[in-house]
Amino acid sequence: MAPSAEAPWVEKSDVVGNEETISKLRAVVAGGNMPNIILSGPPGTGKTTSMLCLAREMLGANYKEAVLEMNASDERGIMVVRDKIKMFAKKKVNLPPGAHKLVILDEADSMTAAAQQAMRRTMELFSGTTRFALACNTSSKISEPIQSRCAILRFTRLSDKELLKRLTHVCGAEGVAATDGGLEALIFTAEGDMRNALNNLQSTHSGFGAVDEQSVFKVCDQPHPHVARKILDDCAKRDLDAAVAGIAGLHATGYAAVDIVATLFKVIKMHPMPEADQLKFIKEIGFAHTRVIDGCATLTQLTGLVARLTQLD
Repeated sequence: MAPSAEAPWVEKSDVVGNEETISKLRAVVAGGNMPNIILSGPPGTGKTTSMLCLAREMLGANYKEAVLEMNASDERGIMVVRDKIKMFAKKKVNLPPGAHKLVILDEADSMTAAAQQAMRRTMELFSGTTRFALACNTSSKISEPIQSRCAILRFTRLSDKELLKRLTHVCGAEGVAATDGGLEALIFTAEGDMRNALNNLQSTHSGFGAVDEQSVFKVCDQPHPHVARKILDDCAKRDLDAAVAGIAGLHATGYAAVDIVATLFKVIKMHPMPEADQLKFIKEIGFAHTRVIDGCATLTQLTGLVARLTQLD
């Protein structure tokens, strides 16, 4: 019987990995003098959670009144900076000596250019009372004047070993029966994203009880890597008919073209073929992914991909 609804496991988990970056944040807490910070890196690597932990450590009981948390992908215009952020920066809060109010802005790279310009001015005017922590996937989308006023800390995708360690811990804590194949499938689908891995783990457990390879791929709705591996093997052997039949079978099952190409890309990176051939395959799959993203997501496009792969020298 499937378990009842419960709190998301991702909300119970600690920050994992990126030890060097986390140690820098701990040094900020120990020093008590926080600069403006940009946290840059892929989704699900712990940027926002790390910033919230830092805020709680530094502000303690004053957290609720001294922290403004916003998501710039929802509120990204100039009026948000003028109305919400500026008003918060003006607000008087009784804090210990040396402490500052904190604005945590998630998805900051979604802000418009005008909003970033307004925020730069706000950062200057209220530098004595307010600090800014900006989380983003790509720091280059933050304007250079803001970058120059911030310390930039970079998060990277988690390694398979780090994902496996945390997934094993969560399975033990939540009483989940997971096979080795199931854990490998979670790691494969997560691509270094801890949040994705934990959400998929909980979804698979809620839907199927046990966590095994087949269940994970059903929940994640991704083509099975064994099928993708077979297609790539057929291409490497120049067996066009078998490769076309494999790609057509995936398409007929209902998988989106972008998911099929993405799975081929993930699998080819782990394929044991000679490196020179592997690079040629990656190049062709990359071109196909670009075309699919641009809207050419048809079976003809996928068939053309495997045809080109079988003809590579």
